[in-house]
Amino acid sequence: MAELATIARPYAEALFKAQASDLAGTAAWLDELAAVADNAQLQQFIDSPKVSDEQAFELISGVVRTPLSEAGKNFLRLVIENRRLSALPVVAQQYRALMNAQGGTADAVVYSAFPIDASALADLSSTLEKRFARKLNVSVELDAALIGGIRVVVGDEVLDTSVKARLEQMKSALTA
Repeated sequence: MAELATIARPYAEALFKAQASDLAGTAAWLDELAAVADNAQLQQFIDSPKVSDEQAFELISGVVRTPLSEAGKNFLRLVIENRRLSALPVVAQQYRALMNAQGGTADAVVYSAFPIDASALADLSSTLEKRFARKLNVSVELDAALIGGIRVVVGDEVLDTSVKARLEQMKSALTA
């Protein structure tokens, strides 16, 4: 995976510098392109020598829900021409990291066994911001395997208060 990170870094940095006036808008279409490019069947189709760069561009730009800006179209063409479509998800991650570093924020993923309503998420978000001492962009993903509680991932830090984690701790204590 380090190879993809090395390939993706110049794309993310160049896009970040070029789109300094609309970082959030660029992040939106870049995340969508990354999600589309992450599809294995699409990758296999585009890697075929019978598929031209223009056909690949038309397919991908036709799949994305939001219309691409001129910069988005140019970026997509560049990535396709250079055969770097597989690096797009990593480009999006690195772009998001650059945005977060500039804004002094971090992305936080909250894994929960059950849906979290908006008011509870707002309370949780403010508590997590105090705990991690920075502004967080919180997203929620459901994970029924947790049984109950939450698991929060902020960069390389993890806060796990799930029932599953507590059961694992009890299991370790009993078998030790």
